[in-house]
Amino acid sequence: MDRKNVLFICVDEWPGYLFGHAGRGDVMTPTIDFLAEEGIRMENAYSECPVCIPARRSLMTGLSPRSHGDRVYSDRMEMPDVPTLASTFRDAGYQTVAVGKLHVYPQRSRIGFDEALITEEGRYEFGVTDDHQIWLGEHGLTGRQFLHGMGNNTYYTRPWPLPENAHETSWVTEQMMKQMMRRDPTRPGFFFVSYQYPHPPLVPLASFLDKYRDTELDSSYGDDWTREWIIEELRKMASSYSPREVDAARRAFMAQCTHIDYSIRMLLGTLRELSMLDDTIIVFMSDHGDMLFDHGMVAKRVFYEGSASIPLIFSGKPMQEYRGKGFERRLCSIADVMPTLLSLCGIEARAPMDGISIFGEEEHEYIYGEVGEGTKATRMIRDGRYKLVYYPCGNVIQLFDMEKDRREEHDLSSDPAMQDVIAAMEGKLIRELHGGDLDWIADGKLRGFGPPTSPPAPDFGLYNQRGYHWPPPTGYSNKGKNA
Repeated sequence: MDRKNVLFICVDEWPGYLFGHAGRGDVMTPTIDFLAEEGIRMENAYSECPVCIPARRSLMTGLSPRSHGDRVYSDRMEMPDVPTLASTFRDAGYQTVAVGKLHVYPQRSRIGFDEALITEEGRYEFGVTDDHQIWLGEHGLTGRQFLHGMGNNTYYTRPWPLPENAHETSWVTEQMMKQMMRRDPTRPGFFFVSYQYPHPPLVPLASFLDKYRDTELDSSYGDDWTREWIIEELRKMASSYSPREVDAARRAFMAQCTHIDYSIRMLLGTLRELSMLDDTIIVFMSDHGDMLFDHGMVAKRVFYEGSASIPLIFSGKPMQEYRGKGFERRLCSIADVMPTLLSLCGIEARAPMDGISIFGEEEHEYIYGEVGEGTKATRMIRDGRYKLVYYPCGNVIQLFDMEKDRREEHDLSSDPAMQDVIAAMEGKLIRELHGGDLDWIADGKLRGFGPPTSPPAPDFGLYNQRGYHWPPPTGYSNKGKNA
């Protein structure tokens, strides 16, 4: 079989709506817009667990959080003993190369890739110096990549202070182009390029930040939601930022997006110069999104569109036969990516998966999402029209009409006309609950539990703030709750 190459571009924390092709006129993403317009852009793609490690486990295994065992952020949990996306392509004869953020444990586990050059956001707690840090040391910049002072989970910003080629986005792009150039010409290639941005820290190159200096930003979302305890708790992190800081954060975030967009142009150009472009499937996706101050929230771990809806694009000449056939409207999740790529490349799956091929005959009736345990746990059912969001803390249900209200500004849970819809979706949710979640059910109904009686302890670690990275810290301990 004439196997197609795959260029798989994965980004971190990029909302599905934040593109020109999705109707946002304030963000500059011309390259990705072209890929979407000439390919298939999945309009209803979701991260079934919108936080980095569980989402990436689903990507690399085709399994749901229930099957792979992580719906929290288990940074010391190894990949399940199943064939991975990388190992399946490798065993089918592909040269498999990864550059960027893998976010697996152990950090040097290649999870099936022949080669892996990693950048892991300075996580020294696992005793590994990643390849980007090694490169910095070799170029006289040892330990300096975090001296910008911006946190990896905060929304303050400043321009990148080091040379342009030291920025992780630039470094990952250059390293992947080199890997493409030194490929084995006798084998098809599976090239996985994984950018750690636009995830904070918000430290864009000044040249890209300047592009947004005079841009009028799209207005923040409003809503008519009731002020439940859990909603207000989820808004606390964002409430510490002033309007000026919010504006700066959103511009810096979009500048980091545009940097990635321009970098993709070089990846495509390298494929073209290698005469590989016509035989390459191009995939673009994010592991999850970021609320980016919509509804007064930041970061992820919730099931509103900013956090849970992801960009997922299949493009390139080999995808032309799938255009215009309605696939773009299908419900899909990250677990569907592995079986989809295997099917597109004519590779037989070597183990059962929860995901299904997006371009096959089978379709999802709904997508079930789960993230977190304890007071901030949240669950989701998203069917063809509606989305139900459930918080067990306070037993809070929200319902949104995704055809009429994609911005989720109007909660329909108290509308008498919607009670039959809610009951049907609640039944689906109850059928999906497992483990400790079953304690939330009484007499066949969701009952949840009450809010805590004491406030959470302050985070003096400033949401995983990094410092001086030389010499490597010893005795370092971090539970990774916000990484």
